[in-house]
Amino acid sequence: MKILFAASEAVPFIKTGGLADVIGSLPKELTRQGLDVRVVLPKYGDIPAKFRDLMTQVTSFDVQLGWRKQYIGIDMLVHEGVTFYFVDNEFYYKRTGIYGFGDEAERFGFFCRGVIEALPYLDFQPDVIHCHDWQAGMIPVLLKAHYQHLPFFSEIKTMTTVHNLKYQGVFGQQVFKDLFGLSDDHFSGTALELHGGASFLKGGLLYSDQITTVSQTYAEEIQTPYYGEFLDSLLRHRKDQLTGIVNGIDYDVFDPMTDKNLVVNYRDSLPKKTQNKLALQERLGLPVNGDIPMIVLVTRLVQQKGLDLIQHVLREILALDIQLVVLGTGEPVYEQMFRNAALTHPTKVSAHIYFDEALAHQFYAASDLFLMPSQFEPCGIGQLIALRYRSVPIVRETGGLKDTVQPYNEFTGEGTGFSFTHYNAHDMLHIIRRAVFFYKNDRDSWMKIQNNMKKGDFSWRKSAQQYITLYTEMTSK
Repeated sequence: MKILFAASEAVPFIKTGGLADVIGSLPKELTRQGLDVRVVLPKYGDIPAKFRDLMTQVTSFDVQLGWRKQYIGIDMLVHEGVTFYFVDNEFYYKRTGIYGFGDEAERFGFFCRGVIEALPYLDFQPDVIHCHDWQAGMIPVLLKAHYQHLPFFSEIKTMTTVHNLKYQGVFGQQVFKDLFGLSDDHFSGTALELHGGASFLKGGLLYSDQITTVSQTYAEEIQTPYYGEFLDSLLRHRKDQLTGIVNGIDYDVFDPMTDKNLVVNYRDSLPKKTQNKLALQERLGLPVNGDIPMIVLVTRLVQQKGLDLIQHVLREILALDIQLVVLGTGEPVYEQMFRNAALTHPTKVSAHIYFDEALAHQFYAASDLFLMPSQFEPCGIGQLIALRYRSVPIVRETGGLKDTVQPYNEFTGEGTGFSFTHYNAHDMLHIIRRAVFFYKNDRDSWMKIQNNMKKGDFSWRKSAQQYITLYTEMTSK
């Protein structure tokens, strides 16, 4: 079976968030399981030269985008057994940064049309084009509107995966008409219309043969007004074509047994994990003490990640006998909150207001507890890495956090972490206190949690099998 992933970012080439991790790792697992999976991305100027130098041009041609005729080149690179194609147009993509420009509709409209028109040149006729997030959302629309009557495209199916429903690619309807040559009936409320404009993502949700999102709970949540971002009625309408499949992580990249970033490699040895903690405490200038629980935050410092909850009760958290270590950037108010906390509590708080992948791995390995109190979380990758590195997650029961972290029950001995239901600062504080209590006072329970974490499998293996099942069902209709 032949699958083409269309997305706006992928590790190791370019990354702003969790989407890149998925696109960098899921195709690799699908390939292992026997599929011919290829990935197409824009060729950004920010892609490191070491990758750009390895690319070879496969083809070039012109794409008609509204009244414009634009050059498109397709470069190719095989990485870890997966073929990656890169859509080359320096006007659109040779810039510093990959999002946030005034011509986003045109840049990604060009990408969507270019992906479709490149296929006959690539000697690759996919059974399914798997579109990710709004940037690829117009591919299913354009395929049905302009190409599906042609023999080459007539059997191609489309799947759209929503990684975060909040980002919808909404632009003025006139822009869509100029770029895509669509008739007026595409711009009614039951078609692309959204918030008075039109939406790339809504197009993908409406015109795809199958919709997926990145956890089962999130698939249910987005059918409700609270999480549905004004698309809940559409998602309820298409619920029979909507499936939640939880993300995995790349076990080759996130493996404490082989991770070169760690001071001491380990699998399930808490003494060896503690050696990483002692080394990190020394590096960060915190008191070196293996018995004090270390709570880590590796996150974007934004409200969606629950930072407002932490802000409300930070004083009470720091009253506990803990160390709090933070890595990430985001909204200035939360960045400053942690800088101030590090200044006023230098023996308790270490704040790193930047992002460093190697340091993040060290934080996972050193920490006892991993805090992730998100307001909403389609899947989340942090808690999966934490489980892999035997750092016990503290999460809010939403989206993928609810699906992947089982709350500890001291009466049955079941559970892999600690969780709270309501988006409430004091509920979170209560659960943090509870987790710290078990760490300090009940080692039997702590070892049960550790043993339970061992049994989890958050690699891509099972999730890839679920995608294969969906691909098979789609193409057999």
